[in-house]
Amino acid sequence: MLEIHAMPGHLIRRLNQISVAMFAQRVAAADIDITQVQFAAMSAIAPNEGLDQARLAGLIAYDRVTMGGVVDRLVEKGFVVKTVNPKDRRAHQLRLTPLGRKLLERLTPIVREVQESLLAPLPSGEREAFVASLIDLTDAGNERSRAPMRTA
Repeated sequence: MLEIHAMPGHLIRRLNQISVAMFAQRVAAADIDITQVQFAAMSAIAPNEGLDQARLAGLIAYDRVTMGGVVDRLVEKGFVVKTVNPKDRRAHQLRLTPLGRKLLERLTPIVREVQESLLAPLPSGEREAFVASLIDLTDAGNERSRAPMRTA
């Protein structure tokens, strides 16, 4: 065993790879063409209709440049509509289309199943504690990120 095999950073990266693969496999099996970040963006737009791309980027902890491409792809797919903000013409307000809402309703249970499958190897009593520890670690390191989460 290499030393890195027991390093938290390496293990977190590997777990992310596993999570991405599980998500991609499950949504492909459902014949849905969407990425994890596109799902995250739609999940954040749904309860925050009219938010702009900068706020969206902060809510899901992605950089603004990446978020611009994500939003453009969601618009191209017909899941999101962008309109000019009447109060700030440089900003665009984002809303899910009816097709986007329908897809999000279909996709959310699938993504929840992926999360359950990801945690399935842990004993049921440890799953909640593991997720709580992940929240604690990401909250504590938020400001060290190149794209910190911003909820306000």
